[in-house]
Amino acid sequence: MEAVAHQLPTNGRLRSKQVTWEDPMALAAEARGMSGLEFLRSMIEGRLPRPPIASLLGFTLVDVGEGWAVFEGEVGEEHYNPIGVVHGGYPACWPTRLWGVRCSRHCRRARATRRSSSR
Repeated sequence: MEAVAHQLPTNGRLRSKQVTWEDPMALAAEARGMSGLEFLRSMIEGRLPRPPIASLLGFTLVDVGEGWAVFEGEVGEEHYNPIGVVHGGYPACWPTRLWGVRCSRHCRRARATRRSSSR
């Protein structure tokens, strides 16, 4: 079967966004030997890069302490759904990120694992 590329008409309104990130497994490896709080503070201080999802969605961890975290994010039109409002997936990712920070904060040492599926 031959693949056919379909291009929708854009009426000259096509936009693009470039996203860059660093290797997430290298970031996870850097976490070895650090507490979760040390790991998160290293990202805030710029000693470690932010995770790829933060680059993709445009949010940043700006402060963290015992029992709290502060994120900043900017919604752009790339987050809109077809009716012109922010897609529900954007705010839905925030609780996941906050839960990850909470788990990281409570871990004595961060671990990096890679799982592969044979399916």
